[in-house]
Amino acid sequence: MPDVIFAGPSGRLEGKYQHQKHKSAPIALILHPHPQNGGTMNHRVAYELFYCFQRRGCSVLRFNFRGVGRSQGLFDGGIGELSDAAAALDWLQMMNPGAQTCWVAGFSFGAWIGMQLLMRRPEIHAFISVAPPANIYDFTFLAPCPASGLIVHGRNDQVSPEADVQKLVDRLNAQRGIKITQVKIEGANHFFDNNVPELVKSVEDYLDMRMPPVMEPG
Repeated sequence: MPDVIFAGPSGRLEGKYQHQKHKSAPIALILHPHPQNGGTMNHRVAYELFYCFQRRGCSVLRFNFRGVGRSQGLFDGGIGELSDAAAALDWLQMMNPGAQTCWVAGFSFGAWIGMQLLMRRPEIHAFISVAPPANIYDFTFLAPCPASGLIVHGRNDQVSPEADVQKLVDRLNAQRGIKITQVKIEGANHFFDNNVPELVKSVEDYLDMRMPPVMEPG
């Protein structure tokens, strides 16, 4: 899988990218957890999300937010990181001008950034939010939420408690034309330390339901 460097708003951004040969292959952008709490594009949850999409024939990019790894810049409390995500999506679209669908997937802080990106980019077809920190960050900007998606969280999450995520899910599901698929993983903590296989299965099941197979050009 090639390492890539592309231009961001505060300098170079470092990523890992898997390209598919099908011109119409879906694209997916993966967003990692909080940069100041050890979050990088190589965090296990971000890594697993990347390969869930790759196995389903997507051209997929994960990258380090500003100030992480070889990405230039300094942590900006979410404002700059949202700009980084927009630049990453621009690059991904430039590499895949024929892509028919576009996904965003994020974990924790990355889920918050991903949902903000969803509001700003109407081409995003669907989302996956893993352990969205609904008690830490304000998600009321999702009014209305422009796309259906999957929210996965652990029932033993001490960082983003189940009750707070449930309120977010209920609020989104109350919106007309939006369907939020919710998966609660028994015994899982915020980082899914002992429950990664269950997390991966929930994501793969959702992708199988939403993503039609990419056909070979005839």
